[in-house]
Amino acid sequence: MPYKWTMFIGHYGAAMAAKKLAPKASLGALIMAAQFIDLIWPPLLLLGIEKARITPGITEFTPLDFYFYPYSHSLLMTFIWACAFGGIYFAIRKNTVETLVLCALVMSHWALDFLVHRPDLPLAPGVDIFYGLGLWNSVAGTLAVELSMFLAGAYLYYSSVKPLGKSRAIGFFTVIVLFLAIYVGNLASIPPSMEMVGASGLLLWLFVAWGFWVDKNTAR
Repeated sequence: MPYKWTMFIGHYGAAMAAKKLAPKASLGALIMAAQFIDLIWPPLLLLGIEKARITPGITEFTPLDFYFYPYSHSLLMTFIWACAFGGIYFAIRKNTVETLVLCALVMSHWALDFLVHRPDLPLAPGVDIFYGLGLWNSVAGTLAVELSMFLAGAYLYYSSVKPLGKSRAIGFFTVIVLFLAIYVGNLASIPPSMEMVGASGLLLWLFVAWGFWVDKNTAR
């Protein structure tokens, strides 16, 4: 079970809501952008380049202690990743508006993490300045923000696309319910090891693939 990422469903809400701003962009691309720094984090964790540990009680909401991840989650590197992501996307799509929306989504990940994380988000590699407002110290506050963002994003996405067709509509709502079920289920669970967290994090790409599939007939 992908412990870290399915708990942070606000990022997916941002991706779905962005469909209003970039209606021709695929939901898969929007999810990839919104979750990009979490997509690159699991390989870095598994390779030992970045580090985290399980520390029950470190926050009220999650036991994960992200004590060294400057290459994926520092503010400077997030900006660099956003520029790189946008540059590749523009080279493929040649669409300025979509590119800007996707760059903003990559940056939005750091902004949302800043809201919920304790002060563990670095400014830049090698700089011992850390940020985080610590919303994870309030379970009720975290639930209110995350669920509101996710459900609002799902509504905005579904209201902005052409009819998905029966199979894709079922697929869309099935995964929405799955997200919510895993999210609630994770509230009472502690991952057995960081290796499991890293390995399960690779499953994030399945949600990217889901986004491309469900949006197949709405993005051009």
